[in-house]
Amino acid sequence: MVHTFTSPSAGSSTTDLTDRSRPAITPFEKKLGSPLTKNAISVLQVNLGRRCNLACTHCHVEAGPHRTEELSHEVCEQLLAVIRRFDQIKTVDLTGGAPEMNYGFRPLVEAARASGKEVIVRSNLTIFFEPGYEDLPEYFAQHQLHVVASLPCYLSDNVDAMRGKGVYDDSVRAIQKLNALGYGKDPNLLLDLVYNPPIPTSTDFSLTPGQAGLQADYSAYLKEHFGIVFNHLFTITNLPIGRTKFHLQHRHLHQPYLKFLESHHNASTVEHLMCRNELSIDYSGNIYDCDFNQMEGVPARSPDGTALTVEKLLAADSLDVIEQIATRPYCYGCTAGSGSSCGGALL
Repeated sequence: MVHTFTSPSAGSSTTDLTDRSRPAITPFEKKLGSPLTKNAISVLQVNLGRRCNLACTHCHVEAGPHRTEELSHEVCEQLLAVIRRFDQIKTVDLTGGAPEMNYGFRPLVEAARASGKEVIVRSNLTIFFEPGYEDLPEYFAQHQLHVVASLPCYLSDNVDAMRGKGVYDDSVRAIQKLNALGYGKDPNLLLDLVYNPPIPTSTDFSLTPGQAGLQADYSAYLKEHFGIVFNHLFTITNLPIGRTKFHLQHRHLHQPYLKFLESHHNASTVEHLMCRNELSIDYSGNIYDCDFNQMEGVPARSPDGTALTVEKLLAADSLDVIEQIATRPYCYGCTAGSGSSCGGALL
């Protein structure tokens, strides 16, 4: 089955007329007082493509059933070389789209696990019920993949509104399959869930709820109603890019939302930002400081200004060639309140 949710196309654009009269957003580097610098790379996050069986309203990747972009054979071979060559990589984080649907998923999984690296798969869970993917739960368990799964609320109406009709029920069934294999129970089979707040529809903005308290709510509800267990809940702020940006612009909320995020900037989060020890790689082999910069087309650059690719890193025989991280106003989404990252709150 293919779940779809009507959403604007990637090429849509709407001028946010009210933005022109709003206060300017302080450049992120100016707020910090200095450029944001890179640390030693330990995480490789790879976007394998935009093919997905869902088209969620909050998806900053703008993935969907009709997208065809995916990893090429050439880039896959380069990534395999990087994984095998650099021992400093501790985690290979596979995302999409639905990463499982895109070329290179299993070769990258198996190379990373053979090299002793943790592998995270960012799964939408419903992929388990698509023809040809029914073996995924067993495959995940066999290779001890760390599953990070989107479940933007523990209530069905909220999930289906964001991700499509029937997605909640399929997600519950998928988690139950994983639980039956030991996920959430066996310390080698980690299962984490991801909460995304609804996209704002008015200027009554709020920060993402506290992660610990929301995890307790998720745990209690899912255990009581479905017998489900999991390890951690990650709360992730909706950054104003991709479909979220479009919806905010359509409601003339883009600039006000950025200003709200800036007004809640927490300097204590900066040292924990995921972009500092991560490389984000797209299906064409281009390098970015983070997944959000990837979606906005803001490349990572070497000190001489060269846009980086996997091929160039292999030629340099180094992953640590970036000195300064490219920042944009949406970076405030990662530093507002308790902070936000692909691994949840920062504080």
